[in-house]
Parts: sequence; C-alpha cells; structure tokens
Amino acid sequence: MQQATASPVATEALRRVAELYVIEAAIRGQTAEARQSMRRSKSLPLVTAMKAWLEMQLAQIPPRGGLADATRYALSRWDALCCFLNDGRIELDTNTVERAIRPVTLGRKNHLFAGSDGGAQRWATVCSLITTAKLNDVEPFTYLKDILERMSAGHPMSRLDQLLPWNWRPATILN
Repeated sequence: MQQATASPVATEALRRVAELYVIEAAIRGQTAEARQSMRRSKSLPLVTAMKAWLEMQLAQIPPRGGLADATRYALSRWDALCCFLNDGRIELDTNTVERAIRPVTLGRKNHLFAGSDGGAQRWATVCSLITTAKLNDVEPFTYLKDILERMSAGHPMSRLDQLLPWNWRPATILN
C-alpha cells in the first residue's frame, strides 16, 4: 500500500500499525493474562486513536480509490481487529495460522483425489487435528495415537473436549 500510493496517509497508517507490533514483540512469550493487561494499557489507546484518525482521514481523502477502499475496509472490520485487545491468547495477525495451513494449500490439487466426499472430510479432520496439535506444541503422531487408543477403549463422548490438542495430556501422565 505504501509503495503503490506513496501516500502520506498510508505511511502514517503503517507507522501506527508498527507501534502495535512493537508492543506485541515486548509481550511475546508472556502469559495470556499479562499480554491482555499490557494490551489494555498500551495498545488500547493506540487503537482508539487510530480509529479516530482513520475516520478523520476518510472524510478528507477522495472517496474513490484504493486508499479510501482500504480505509473503509479497516473500519468495517474494526470490531474483529480489536478482538486481540480482550484476549491475550489471540495474536495481532494471522501469520501463525497462515504458515500452519500453507502445506495444505500448496497440496490442494493433490488432495482432490480423496476418493469420495467422506474421504475428503476425514482427511480434512485429520489435517486440522495435526495442525492444531503443532500449534499447541503437541507432537502429532503421539497425540493421534493416544487419542485414537482412548476413543477405541471407550473414552466417554461427554468428555471429548479433554482430547482436544490444547487440553490433551498423555495417558501416561494421567495414570
């Protein structure tokens, strides 16, 4: 955006976003509670000021064009943008998720040959479990082996949430 338009408005918008990333770098690795607290004290005022600034800019820039479109887009999704302020587990951007699904999207044409709609559904479920396990620092093979063994041994359906990657504990720890 900045290079395409060389706009002072775009440059200022990027500078403001960069300030948020400086805060994120400072709180990386901290607990969700600590991240949320720091975001409320440091990021919230920046985000509030950015919204007011964007609204002011939108009134001053030509209504037709890429800059106006980008500004309207940001403002129309403002509530979603602000979710990271209220939950320390949420990242400022989706880069982690995009990196995680990259292998799936790169192999998309290869995966057209799942055999049936049901096969494709099962493949998607397994890929989702593997990716979610990795994102939660759980070794996928160990995780899948353990949960499949537990489910085949009669793990109660009412407690399936215990087997989700972010709740999972190896059976050896539970015994």
